[in-house]
Amino acid sequence: MTAPATPPSIRLSNLLANMSLMDLTPIQSLVAADFARVDSLIAQCLHSEIPLIPQLATHLIHSGGKRLRPLITLLSAGASGYQGDAHVQLAATLELIHTATLLHDDVIDASELRRGKKTANTLWGNSASILVGDFLYSRAFQLMVKVNNLRALQSLADATNTLSQSEIWQLINCHNPDLDETQYLKIVAGKTGILFSIAAEQPAILAERNEAEITAMLNYGLQLGIAFQLIDDTLDYVGSATRIGKAKGDDLAEGKTTLPLIYALQHADKNQTQLIHEAISQGKRKYLKDIIRIIKSTGAIDYTYQRAKEHAAKAIASLEVIPDSIYKQALATLAEFATTRTH
Repeated sequence: MTAPATPPSIRLSNLLANMSLMDLTPIQSLVAADFARVDSLIAQCLHSEIPLIPQLATHLIHSGGKRLRPLITLLSAGASGYQGDAHVQLAATLELIHTATLLHDDVIDASELRRGKKTANTLWGNSASILVGDFLYSRAFQLMVKVNNLRALQSLADATNTLSQSEIWQLINCHNPDLDETQYLKIVAGKTGILFSIAAEQPAILAERNEAEITAMLNYGLQLGIAFQLIDDTLDYVGSATRIGKAKGDDLAEGKTTLPLIYALQHADKNQTQLIHEAISQGKRKYLKDIIRIIKSTGAIDYTYQRAKEHAAKAIASLEVIPDSIYKQALATLAEFATTRTH
């Protein structure tokens, strides 16, 4: 007698329970069909009679990013029981906005590598990168209007405004060794956390969930985004340049005072503190080996990892009010992945 087949949801649940926290494949497979629709929609949005636009934008979009914002959007739609198609448009919208910010960031930071490939500004110049970024922003809002949900559109408009202000606040504080942890986390929340929060919140809005669940999903995304960025902070100093797709020490070279440096400054001796101040103020990568030794010896890496784990735990706790489902489990697993990844 043939044994009954294991339901797909149980099989996936077992995969999630036993998956390596370095691998997103089981989670991505849960929404693979919708992901294909998102990719198709993005491709349509990149169409233009001006060849440079799809050429430049496609270079970045298909360069191997994790696509976390669309993934969160699709998982949130599943967890919220959303039955329509607007979550696909929302996922594409957020990826377009994120790509636009990357194009602008690479110009601001004069970056030469992203995800292991030459940046668009290196290949096509700063002006082209900025203008194509603007094009992607406009496409994102053309797409979002079609969702025809005023609350969701207002939320997205507010989020992009917060994102822009946080980018400016980060720019103002470049080469500022006196930036403290509270100020830095505020920048992180506005720059990285905001799009994660929208990705998680808006499908709950579309599904007309109750306010407690909508707020819970927003908080989940915000805390996940902060955790994700804090791990990025550590990988800039202890990650493999091959795996993270950029040169080690880029943050230092750009004069960015991230959490490992903030903590190290609080616990280093006078000479070490002076070296860190000079490296941040002048954006000197030549001190990188010394800076890495200092942040390791002061426990700054361990501290940053611990803070990331705390925010990931808050993200998971936010899901308590969400009805149990395989999608909710995937969201919790994603928060765990955020603090164990190596790239």
